[in-house]
Amino acid sequence: MVMRLTDLLAKLDYKCLQGTLEVEIDQIVYDSRKDAKDISDGAVFICIEGAVFDGHKYAAEMAEKGVKVLVVSKPVEEVADKDVTVIRVENTRYAMAFISAAHFGNPADKLKVIGITGTKGKTTTTYLVKSILENAGHKVGLVGTIETIIGGEHIPALNTTPESYILQETFAKMVDAGLDTVVMEVSSQALMQHRTQGFVFDYGIFTNLEPDHIGPNEHASFEEYMACKGLLFKQCQVGIVNGDDSHWEQVTAGHTCSLETFGFGEKCSLRAENVELVHKPGELGVAFDVKCDDSSAETAGIGENSGFRVEVPTPGRFSVYNALTAIAICRHFNVDEENIKKALLTAKVKGRIEMVKVSDEFTLLIDYAHNAMALESLLATLKEYHPNRLVCLFGCGGNRSRQRRFEMGEVSGRLADLTIITSDNPRFEEPQAIIDDIKTGIGKTGGVYVEISDRKEAIAYAIGHGKPGDIIVLAGKGHEDYQEIKGVKYPMDERVLIQEILEGK
Repeated sequence: MVMRLTDLLAKLDYKCLQGTLEVEIDQIVYDSRKDAKDISDGAVFICIEGAVFDGHKYAAEMAEKGVKVLVVSKPVEEVADKDVTVIRVENTRYAMAFISAAHFGNPADKLKVIGITGTKGKTTTTYLVKSILENAGHKVGLVGTIETIIGGEHIPALNTTPESYILQETFAKMVDAGLDTVVMEVSSQALMQHRTQGFVFDYGIFTNLEPDHIGPNEHASFEEYMACKGLLFKQCQVGIVNGDDSHWEQVTAGHTCSLETFGFGEKCSLRAENVELVHKPGELGVAFDVKCDDSSAETAGIGENSGFRVEVPTPGRFSVYNALTAIAICRHFNVDEENIKKALLTAKVKGRIEMVKVSDEFTLLIDYAHNAMALESLLATLKEYHPNRLVCLFGCGGNRSRQRRFEMGEVSGRLADLTIITSDNPRFEEPQAIIDDIKTGIGKTGGVYVEISDRKEAIAYAIGHGKPGDIIVLAGKGHEDYQEIKGVKYPMDERVLIQEILEGK
């Protein structure tokens, strides 16, 4: 889309340092590696400053390649004699979000946009919301950790929340495809880097908060992590938050939206009551009653002073929270009880407590749990179903913290009745070295384990040795469909491996 530069900058504070504002722009560039032949006559280059890369260093080079406008946040004296317009803004990432939104015609204004943030539950909740709303007749796009979905197109994700330009381009494609709603995961990094600026969320959701993503190139402290999560509630119209989480009031401090709560607590406006664990042949789940306070019952579409019972085919308390979050969102779309119940029973999320039916005698599931915190939460939940044995198969990634291996080994050794240690993504490390680190962690617990480096052989062992009443969890890979070895990603989908094993291949 060709636009005047002044129109692209309309919602920003800026200063023109040199050149003219009377420029027509038809391309936005923020990657200095772009070849000159791919740069149009009306291109603007936005100098993004990151942790290890600074686009300002390439300002002169991009001017030589033919860009007509540079957007900067600090001096670039080396372009003083170049025939380019230089626009100074306070933050170029923030500016890029607004420029991108304008470039694509502000597509978010034509969609209902739902943003979900929190440490856990984002991915599952986005799929639950999509399933419920589609059952009710809405056309829903999805942006998340696993993929972006636009109609029938599934695009593998590179980031939980894409860069602002990609996000706005995605919104535009969704509008063109006739979608009316988008549900998306919003990471703390994305909020910190202004990727979700340039529009206002209709609904902002907070699931929970635990220490995570703290360290180099992430967040300096838990307080910063919490503050970044809270930014969502300064750019949404309605905030829907987990009222049971001890941090929710701190996360929403200074909010500019209306607020609603969900959870188990009596003060929550939408509540789960009478929770019951469901254990069927080869399946685990949970059922509960959904209740509203009088003030929100009509909005919820469940009738004043009444409720309804739902069942979710995934286990544990966190499954209740995920489902309750989705219901809290979808009640704003006037979805009726039957659509909610039907959607919750059929919605599946690849690699998130994903049940794979291999036997009526025991239960097998795949989950992305790839750190000690996630693995402990998962195994503790599964133990509540009192399995004959809890079997945990996992490995750890190479060229990553060895501490994670010790910790995951210790968790599995303590909670599982049998641990099957195998390979994950060894990358440039030797698989046996990683396995030995995991064994060090298990050694602290006295837990029982076997080691089978080849993951397919390990899964075959788990299935072949399954006993009545067992729960077997394949942890760590989740939605991933590859194994990375020495810089090469080889196809490896655990669902395919399981099918081949069952077929005797």
